[in-house]
Amino acid sequence: MSPSQPPDIEIAQSAVLKPIEEVAGSLDLGAEEIDPYGRTKAKVSRAAIDARKDAPDGDLVLVTAITPTPAGEGKTTTTIGLTQALQGLGHQAISATREPSLGPVFGVKGGAAGGGYAQVLPMEDINLHFTGDFAAISAAHNLLAAMLDNHLHQGNALGIDARRVLWRRVIDMNDRALHGIVAGLGGRTRGVPRETGFDITPASEVMAVLCLARDLEDLKARFARIAVAERKPGDYVTAADLTAHPAMAILMREAVLPNLVQNVEGGPALIHGGPFGNIAHGCNSLVATRLALKLADLVVTEAGFGADLGAEKFFNIKCPAGGLRPRVAVLVATVRALKMHGGASRRNLASENLVALRAGMPNLEAHAENLRKFGVPVVIAVNRFPTDTDAEVDAVLAAAERLGAPAALSTVFSDGGAGGEDLARKVVSTLARGEDDFKPLYEPEAPLTEKIETVAQEIYGADGVDYAAGVARRLRRLDRGVARGFPVCMAKTQYSLSDDPGLLGRPSGFRVTVRDVRLSAGAGFVVPLTGDILTMPGLPRRPFAEDMDISADGRISGLA
Repeated sequence: MSPSQPPDIEIAQSAVLKPIEEVAGSLDLGAEEIDPYGRTKAKVSRAAIDARKDAPDGDLVLVTAITPTPAGEGKTTTTIGLTQALQGLGHQAISATREPSLGPVFGVKGGAAGGGYAQVLPMEDINLHFTGDFAAISAAHNLLAAMLDNHLHQGNALGIDARRVLWRRVIDMNDRALHGIVAGLGGRTRGVPRETGFDITPASEVMAVLCLARDLEDLKARFARIAVAERKPGDYVTAADLTAHPAMAILMREAVLPNLVQNVEGGPALIHGGPFGNIAHGCNSLVATRLALKLADLVVTEAGFGADLGAEKFFNIKCPAGGLRPRVAVLVATVRALKMHGGASRRNLASENLVALRAGMPNLEAHAENLRKFGVPVVIAVNRFPTDTDAEVDAVLAAAERLGAPAALSTVFSDGGAGGEDLARKVVSTLARGEDDFKPLYEPEAPLTEKIETVAQEIYGADGVDYAAGVARRLRRLDRGVARGFPVCMAKTQYSLSDDPGLLGRPSGFRVTVRDVRLSAGAGFVVPLTGDILTMPGLPRRPFAEDMDISADGRISGLA
């Protein structure tokens, strides 16, 4: 943020928002085709979605980024700003992004509404309870947990091994104390004592199902397949066995519908779903993306964290599930982050350091090379910070030229859509060249271990993969059974191409260790857990929550 620029929340609060019916009208959605939640946000109705199923698709643009650092990359800001730029240039464009989790909002990462003059609004609502989707996901997930424990208490007719219960509970908050708990204490009337724990809501399989289901019917069918426990290894008990899936779908009947809002310049935006990219598949809902492709000529979406996580999962999981064909990938990079990858300390990032910048450039190169392995052309967006010098910016643009990728300087944070027009033109010209030939990285019929090793070697740059005791055997069992043909959803640190968060830049000579594996039968993928990745994060030493306040008239301050 420049010294003279107001905080994000003040920019958001000063914006004059259009009535949501007017925003819908810009997409040829009638007032009867949306269900307003107040004046400035709405659900798009099932009837509106069904009425456009046979409409032609627009072009799909994915925004991803280099490996994240504490210096910030601005991927969501770039996504929103690029969409504003396309809209300002006269294109029928829309963004399709994820909903924020309360954990990062009150923790360390902040919200997910963009930043500066490239935001989606109403920012406070989006970053807080919004339209209640996360509450519905948590409720549906925990209903299944309650029905499972009730079944154990009422006699366990399904013969579940209480030591093999797979289904934990969720809460949408960073709360490390809940990672591991003992449930059922308090005597015979309080349930069956057992070890369990909580995950954060974005890690819930219910969230993943929401984001991969095509409609409510598909959502319910996927809920039915969720594996909640085992009788013995490989003998799964499902939500259907507990007859829990219809009630879960009832709780989700409104949450399955995409949310329509607007950006700071009044253009339309869809926001729906919110799985994390490091512990889940990191993409907004398939329902929202498919709808966006029917409503606009250009759809700009994003995938969580760096291209080794969100983009890889977007290409290998979401696109095959939804029949999507991405046309361009925008790779966001910053001078600050590249200097950190080159060895510069965070406290010295404001000083010009071309040596560290050049040393960090292999991280950019790795991600650009990886994206092209999927047959998608790359455009590099250099998200400029006020402390970046011209020499540093020129060095990044020169590196992009050596990679053969069009590159543009982006100043959407400070200038809104106008600051992304060069980027927008380069994206449009890349689309016009028609150089895309999208394909996933592995075949569906490949063994799960081969899929894991393909991602680790081709995307992370690992020499190979090691498996903790019993994991390879469980993967082979899954291959022979319920998970045949499933993709893998790698759970890995976002801070390194490796599974060690301390290895910055473009590490080499390392191996990836898979310490555990989870089956997500409803979502339709298998989750290999690597390194020390946790599905329930904790709060930092000084949470963002400590800097927030609300006035007597309800005005919020300190929300990032």
